[in-house]
Amino acid sequence: MTVEDPGRDSESMGDQRLTSLDERLKAIQQAEQVRTGTAQKKPDKGYSQGNRVLTELIAGLAGGGLLGWLFDSWLGTSPGFLLGFLFLGIGVAFRNIIRISQERPK
Repeated sequence: MTVEDPGRDSESMGDQRLTSLDERLKAIQQAEQVRTGTAQKKPDKGYSQGNRVLTELIAGLAGGGLLGWLFDSWLGTSPGFLLGFLFLGIGVAFRNIIRISQERPK
């Protein structure tokens, strides 16, 4: 306490106490997140691979269907290119899925 301000702590004492309180609160919050399992963590490798497989399957079907429809509309052939490119898209998607499944875990 200073003579000019009786009853008040000096600035350095207040800052040290607030810093100490902040550090203790952060430690307690981290411990609580770990205890309840709400700590932010990176998604598992299997989850990421599942998303990639789903994306490849949808993209193969959509890309093949779109290209087949475009060629059919330009050339006037009804379902020929659509079916052909759908099967080609499915084949490419399965090839990519097989590649994904053969990746080594990190």
